[in-house]
Amino acid sequence: QLVESGGGSVQTGGSLRLTCLASGYSLNYHAVGWFRQAPGKGRELVSCISSSGRQTTYTESVKGRFTISRDNARNTMYLQMNNLRAEDSGVYYCAVPSYGSRCPAPDQFSVWGQGVLVTVSS
Repeated sequence: QLVESGGGSVQTGGSLRLTCLASGYSLNYHAVGWFRQAPGKGRELVSCISSSGRQTTYTESVKGRFTISRDNARNTMYLQMNNLRAEDSGVYYCAVPSYGSRCPAPDQFSVWGQGVLVTVSS
């Protein structure tokens, strides 16, 4: 089970830190990703981190503002979001792919958390 936390409402330019905790499930050997879904839009892969942490990916719009990290000892993954914009609003999900320690294509993610809402307003 994956459980996200840390969402909320912030003003433009603000920061939030999302946390994804795995219970009954070890993340240590899996890549982990953060997706988001804005109202009326499809789910978008925002960032991914490999099992070792050495590989990270970001969608273009968040590069330089978001940082993904993980703490395998705590079975936890994070997404630090800075300089937030209105277009960052949406429900954020952490997810794990069916297999593999490196970040795969978005359609390879099969285990999902329940999501956490992020609202950025001006």
